[in-house]
Amino acid sequence: MESYFLDWANLLLRWVHVITAIAWVGSSFYFVFLDSSLTPPVDDDLIKQGVSGELWAVHGGGFYHPVKFAVRPPTLPAHLHWFYWESYSTWLSGFALFSVSYLWNASAYLIDKSLMNWAPAAAIAVALSFFVLFWLLYDAICRIFGQRKQGDAMVGALVLLLVCAASWLACHWFAGRAAFLLVGAMMATAMSANVLFWIIPGQRKVVAAIKAGEPVDPLHGQRGKQRSVHNTYFTLPVLFSMLSTHYSFTWNHPQNWLVLILMMLAGAAIRQFFVLRHGYKLGRNRHPLAYALVGLALIAGVVVWMRPAAIDSIAGGARPVMATGQVDYYSEVKKVLAQRCYACHGAQLQMKNLRLDSDEAVQRNAAAIYQQAVLLKAMPLNNATQITEAERALIGLWFTQGAKLP
Repeated sequence: MESYFLDWANLLLRWVHVITAIAWVGSSFYFVFLDSSLTPPVDDDLIKQGVSGELWAVHGGGFYHPVKFAVRPPTLPAHLHWFYWESYSTWLSGFALFSVSYLWNASAYLIDKSLMNWAPAAAIAVALSFFVLFWLLYDAICRIFGQRKQGDAMVGALVLLLVCAASWLACHWFAGRAAFLLVGAMMATAMSANVLFWIIPGQRKVVAAIKAGEPVDPLHGQRGKQRSVHNTYFTLPVLFSMLSTHYSFTWNHPQNWLVLILMMLAGAAIRQFFVLRHGYKLGRNRHPLAYALVGLALIAGVVVWMRPAAIDSIAGGARPVMATGQVDYYSEVKKVLAQRCYACHGAQLQMKNLRLDSDEAVQRNAAAIYQQAVLLKAMPLNNATQITEAERALIGLWFTQGAKLP
């Protein structure tokens, strides 16, 4: 019964998390586009008001004319919309989902004993420390180097090294799927912390100064913009790390940490293309196609590098022959199931109400076995029973040859 309610909690939290993430990412992408597409105002009245940029757009049957005041507007409107609950709701729902999916049953989902055989409490503490330490180190990098000449390049390089180090550690300490999600959640935590500790407080100080009739320090806007730009570059890497948890061929790879780094780097390069593309249309920079090509080349390189070998070449070896003259793969597959699968799907325990200790049950669930053990490599969970690639390939041969029983 506990598993049933946990599944419902997982589904509902995932639903909320996706909805709020769409709202946050959408608003972030829109404002990056807006900033990159603004042109100097031509109307004298706008210039007198202190407008630094404007944009005309058409959408949904109407025309829109947003304008930007770089430092302060002449007067504050009665109703000012703040963009922060999209960020906070995304993080809160995401952390709740992470807790239900991974921390609640850390021994099964967070820990891979072949990597680190630690107690669940220790694994949870270390996993949570990734969130805190990454934010503290990232924030320190921005504080120390962000205001220097060529500071953006220095910050970018140091943050990249920090992400690489965290990815390597996570993939060597935690189960692959948990490691990928942990790195993404770590970066998403920094994104939300940017909003909580820098962007919104800076905007509140600007609003307070305007209401008090005091001069506005432009530094608040500059710092907020810097962190907002960082957030937009984090977005595609974070989304990949989250989505890849559903594709075990990524996090099950022997060099999964490198897969994660290369794909996140590709995402950041592709995001750079879209950020600069808007400015290119206005003649502000060269065509950014090179960034998109770098990102696509990285993805293509990872795809080629990770391509699996043929199943029959992995399985190898002679197999018993049935009376019909056909190879009896099942007699070997049954041995693999007994050694690797019966612990969770046998007489004593039936995870997900599935038993595999009878020939009829195996044949009835042949497609699911092939999908989970061969294609997705999601089972055994975290490879707790140490199934080998040759054994997975053997199951694959049995299934592709018709999943026949003796």
